[in-house]
Amino acid sequence: MMAAMLPVMGQTWLGGDISMMTSNARNGVIYKDSCGVTVDSYDLFRQQGWNMMRVRLFVDPQNAPGRHHDEGVCQNLDYVIDLCKTIKARGFEVMLDFHYSDTWADPAKQFTPKRWEGLDAKVLTDSIYRYTRNCLLALKTAGVVPATIQVGNEITFGMDWPVGRVDPMKAENWDIFTGLLKAGCKACREVCPSAGIIIHTEKAGVWEMTRNYYDRLKEAGVDYDIIGLSYYPMWHGTIPNLGRTLDLLAERFPDKPVMIVEAAYYYLHDGVNRGEEDFTNCPPGTIEGQREFTAQLVKELNRHDNVTGLFWWYPEENRYGTRFEHSNWGLNRGLFNSANGQALPAFYEMSRFKR
Repeated sequence: MMAAMLPVMGQTWLGGDISMMTSNARNGVIYKDSCGVTVDSYDLFRQQGWNMMRVRLFVDPQNAPGRHHDEGVCQNLDYVIDLCKTIKARGFEVMLDFHYSDTWADPAKQFTPKRWEGLDAKVLTDSIYRYTRNCLLALKTAGVVPATIQVGNEITFGMDWPVGRVDPMKAENWDIFTGLLKAGCKACREVCPSAGIIIHTEKAGVWEMTRNYYDRLKEAGVDYDIIGLSYYPMWHGTIPNLGRTLDLLAERFPDKPVMIVEAAYYYLHDGVNRGEEDFTNCPPGTIEGQREFTAQLVKELNRHDNVTGLFWWYPEENRYGTRFEHSNWGLNRGLFNSANGQALPAFYEMSRFKR
């Protein structure tokens, strides 16, 4: 199916990964607008022009390490179906994010799920196909067909290591990895033919790696629609550098729109270095610094016709009004102030995307 035939491709999408929203609701988290008035969070999202919500799905999250449970690894299929029903009922579209793992999948870790450990490439490929298909059929039966689907999360270096591990700067193992991708994409096309398929990578600040990666997908004939990028300034360089990558993607892959499927920045930095963060060219980790970052990012993205989506990662982070079960996981990158529950200025800057 050609990308132009997909309804999702002709629109602009604004939202966030709200995968913890169900847990927040269960724990009585209180959300307020910028004036301090208690609000329904979904109503507030809608008022600011949000129209699609991203939800992650783990294979068997009960197998994740205990500390990862404390960080919010709980999204099994039942949890995801319940949350997606709420999202759809409140008038938003769904972006489903397959983490083909029992826990966090990102460039530093793509752990094979326990149920697939030790499988060879052929059996693993079939397992990904069947798992993806079964999950989508369950969502479809529940009346929550995703508008977009990520086949993998931040899979710059492949997924389901060691079988599906690759390096964009090296030629080895791409036939196996793209075979895994093709299996997931095939299941998406079969069950959700109108959904836009996203391939999500994390090296937006390194053009050569981004170019090589998507070149290899093209050479292998991977059937997808949208290039998905993560962008965090402390890991991926300056906003102008991101703009260069977006310009070059438009030239090299004119048929592939781009979505920033993850972006976030601190409103309060606790001094902890998380994964080689570099703040040399970043705004301060303050409420105003977060607003400044968001305003600059939105201004840059609005220059690029190929950019069709912007999603904040973990915007619902908020521990106000409750003894929250994940209290040890305070990143302070959300769009609500955990000290008082109020929406932060950056939240309102998001609404300027493509307006």
